Order: sequence, then C-alpha cells, then structure tokens
Amino acid sequence: MTVPVRSLEFADTREAADLAAFLGRLLHYDRAAAVRLQAGGGALAVFGRPPSFEVLAIRTARLSGSHTFDVTVSAGELLEALDPQGGDGPAADLPGPVTGPPWTGVLPPRGGWRPTDGLPSPVDLDAALADAVAEFRARDAALPEERRTRAERDLIGHDIWSRTLGSTELPLRAAHAAQCLGFLRAAPDFPVALLTAGAWLRLRTPFGSVALRGAGGGLGALAVTVQRA
Repeated sequence: MTVPVRSLEFADTREAADLAAFLGRLLHYDRAAAVRLQAGGGALAVFGRPPSFEVLAIRTARLSGSHTFDVTVSAGELLEALDPQGGDGPAADLPGPVTGPPWTGVLPPRGGWRPTDGLPSPVDLDAALADAVAEFRARDAALPEERRTRAERDLIGHDIWSRTLGSTELPLRAAHAAQCLGFLRAAPDFPVALLTAGAWLRLRTPFGSVALRGAGGGLGALAVTVQRA
C-alpha cells in the first residue's frame, strides 16, 4: 500500500506523548501489536486490539497538518518513531505499512452513535473492577494443583469478565480494558459515556474509547466493514 505522507506533525507535544503512552500500554499486552491509522481533517485515529480483552481500543490525536491516509503499521515502530521533544514541534516518521491481522479490516461505524443509559458511575465501575480482580485471584488460589492450568484460569476469567455492567450489555472486560489502557478514572465527576450504533457498543472517555459488538459478540464473528479516511 502506498502512503503519500511520511511524517506526522502533531498539534503539540502533549498529543504525541499521550499517543506514545497508549502505544506503550498496548505493547505491554502484545509486543507484536499492529495499529491501524486513519488521518483526516487534522485528526489521527489509532485503532488497536489488546489480546484477551476482545475489544478495539481507539485513541485520537490532533495533527497540525491536513494529511489524509489509512494505513496499518507496527505499534512498536510507531512508538520508536515518536519524538515528543524534538525540533520545533512534535513529529514522527510514519513507519512502513504492514499486513495487518484480520481485525484491522473490522472497524466500528463512524457515525450513528447514540447515548444509552444504565452505565454505573466511574466510582462504581472502579469498585466493580476491583471486586472482579479480587474474585479472580481468590478463585485461582482455590484451584487444586492438578487444575492450575491456563485452560482453568481462562474459564474463570471468562465467567467473571463476561458479566454485564448495570442494566447495559457492556461486559466487564470492556471497562477493564479501558482501565488498563489508561482511559478510565475513578473520579466521581469523570465524564464517561456508553454509546450504541447498531450492534456495536462503545465506552467513551476523554482519553479514548473501547468498542465491541453487543450481546457478548466480541470481535470474532463480525462482518468486515472497511473504513477509509
């Protein structure tokens, strides 16, 4: 795939630094992670999929230019290229394109999102996540030695993280992903919203979003929706 732009010019140092932090968290879960980048209208959208959470993570950054492109690159190479302190303004050389995993051809819709009620408060979300982690550790510790396997732990994790939050269809693993990726805060007045578009659910905060199909759909059985900036 030919990409006409070879350099990313961010609006300010903070934009590049925040994106670097997101990429670092993503690479913590997958050292070989790829990210799909879509740029247009002075904004960059970065899509990633941290393993085990079964969600798409979405982080945006403001650009100083009006480049338009759509490409999948190595998250590690992009992180290495980011230069929040360099030159007259933050910039990064755009890595070469890679053949992305199947999920890079499956993105949530651009528009049509509607707010939906029933999501617990940020403080209650934080408490639910803490309880879930404590339950997982307790159930894991209670396993007899002969059953202390990855398969058994996966069953426990699936039981806990598939539970829905409040009166919504949003699984606990989506909020867990948002917390682990630095999107979610426990402050009482922290702005967090649940949006729906068709079968998609999206947990949105000022720091980023996680999106997935509702009714426990995850990402595995999705029809392909290709987006181009």
